[in-house]
Amino acid sequence: MLQRLLDQIQYETPVAVHIARRDLPLNLVGLSAGCFMVWLAGDGAALPWLLGLVLLLESLVFALDRRAGGPDGRRTGWPLSVTVLLINVLSTGAYLLPSVLLASQPSVALLLTGFIYLFGVSVHVSNTFTALPIYNLSQMLPVFLGATGVMAFARGQTFAVSPGLHWLAAVAALAIYAASTLATINKQKDTRAQLETARADAQARLRALEHLTRHDNLTGLLNRQAFDLALDAMLARRRDGRHLAVFLIDLDGFKPVNDSYGHSAGDAVLAAVADRLRSAAGDHGLAARLGGDEFALAMPGLDSGPAAMQLAQALVRDISRPVVWLEKSLAVSASVGVGLTGVAGDSVTELCAAADQAMFRAKGSSVRTMMFQPGAFPRRLTLDDRRAMAQALTRRQIRPHYQPKVRLADAGLIGFEALARWEHDERGLLTPDHFLDTLYQLGLQADFMSATVGQVLEDLDLMLAQGLSPGEVSVNMPEVALATQAGRDELHRILDAHPQAARHLTIEITEDVFIARSADAIRAAVAALRERGLRVALDDFGTGFASFQHLRQLPFDELKIAPCFIADLGHDPVAEVLVKGFLDIAAGLRVHVVAEGIETEAQRRALVQLGATHGQGWLFGKALPLSETMIRMAGERMRVSFEPLVPPRSRRRAGRDRAP
Repeated sequence: MLQRLLDQIQYETPVAVHIARRDLPLNLVGLSAGCFMVWLAGDGAALPWLLGLVLLLESLVFALDRRAGGPDGRRTGWPLSVTVLLINVLSTGAYLLPSVLLASQPSVALLLTGFIYLFGVSVHVSNTFTALPIYNLSQMLPVFLGATGVMAFARGQTFAVSPGLHWLAAVAALAIYAASTLATINKQKDTRAQLETARADAQARLRALEHLTRHDNLTGLLNRQAFDLALDAMLARRRDGRHLAVFLIDLDGFKPVNDSYGHSAGDAVLAAVADRLRSAAGDHGLAARLGGDEFALAMPGLDSGPAAMQLAQALVRDISRPVVWLEKSLAVSASVGVGLTGVAGDSVTELCAAADQAMFRAKGSSVRTMMFQPGAFPRRLTLDDRRAMAQALTRRQIRPHYQPKVRLADAGLIGFEALARWEHDERGLLTPDHFLDTLYQLGLQADFMSATVGQVLEDLDLMLAQGLSPGEVSVNMPEVALATQAGRDELHRILDAHPQAARHLTIEITEDVFIARSADAIRAAVAALRERGLRVALDDFGTGFASFQHLRQLPFDELKIAPCFIADLGHDPVAEVLVKGFLDIAAGLRVHVVAEGIETEAQRRALVQLGATHGQGWLFGKALPLSETMIRMAGERMRVSFEPLVPPRSRRRAGRDRAP
């Protein structure tokens, strides 16, 4: 209720200010006449105070004029509008004071003059503000108070015979009242016109606001939300059995134009593309800018898939026409994906998702156009997929299993590698090759790292509490955990929470980190981890893109030979040469070597003959959950013998001293 009242005051205020400006001359004339009559009555001492009060209030109204009057005033908040209303009420009261002063004189003619003056003000207010109910009612309050004052003064007076001059004043007041009433009636048209202008302006602003919320500011096309709503309505109206197609359009070559010539040139290209899509949509289609250089077009009434593809190819040709800007010819092209009803689905979500997948495939195609076909496109990941995987991490359904690392001579345990497994509710136990790529695509690397390392350290604390010695337990570390400040902070927070277990942890990284964009940050992060006593292993050595020169740039404690080299031992002499070379490099750098992927006894014997001492693989056991791992540890009464040859803090210097 209160909010509606404030809104109404805010709506009426600009018109009230207009009336105050418009009627000021008439009001001052009336006030001057009243003051003159008061002077004739011999009560001139109060006039300076009266005139000063009126001028002050009128000045305040005019001071607020620029903020509260006219179109700008309709955007003014309610505090200013309420202030203007109160000033108008006080101003009306000030204008009524002459009637009270006249009624206080012991003269029937002056009493009658005061009543006429009071009545004239009340008629002026009621007629002038008849279309403004809040201002009308509020300003009638001082009128009622003035009438009460006049009657009070009249009741307590003993009237003498009025001289002719007093009766002349009464006649003059009556004439002024008549003239004021006629002028007020005539000005009601202006008030109504102002009110209609205010109403029209408010409606125009609402329409403009609605347009802004539905349309892209630069191109004037529908925005994403409005496109989805309009497309949903278009699908609901489809009755003739013909197809509706959604075309998702991504500009190719737009970024070079934007970077080379600036945003003005880029805006010109976007506006030109929008005009071409608007023309293609015609009266029956929908064109939208979804954001950046991505557009959408929806066309009903298509006969078939080939007809939709013909339109897609026409769009590519049309968009590829150069855009002239400042006498320069700017050229872009487009990739178009098509989602067709009956093929991709019949809902907004299905059609847009299908067109998006087709557009993604089209960007790698020479024809630049592609239509979605069920079964021919891999399923795109959705927010539901991300929520499901994030939930699996939170519920610890993705947790570490432990594969043993052993001495090759006697298969004695020396440690473990923690390998993630997803205990899926429907699909059973999943290995990383079933979910790791998806997890990375969904941007959950940091969550995965935090969950995995945290669980491994908790498991190590449990082993230690039961008197078991886990040796060195390695964990694969995603690049994001080392390359970003947030990832590094989170990793150190987890390590700080498990100081005893952290001493058994080995961080595994791949050699591709040497050539990553954030290689410097990763090297600094690795150095910080080694400073706090953690070991660093270089995983899948020989399979990445790093050179031997990169080995001098990153301190590490362990080198892991990839399974692809181990698999060919005994069959391919080249594999033996490479493995022997890896072992010699590790010996020169004084780092341990672990051979991965050992599956046969022949591979173990070949590695021992080449000088390898440690390994892991299915020959020695698969990755097991914590409970089974602890049973094996207790049964074998494991004795840790895998100690670093050189303490981690001095390893960097030793490696460099032996570098060629």
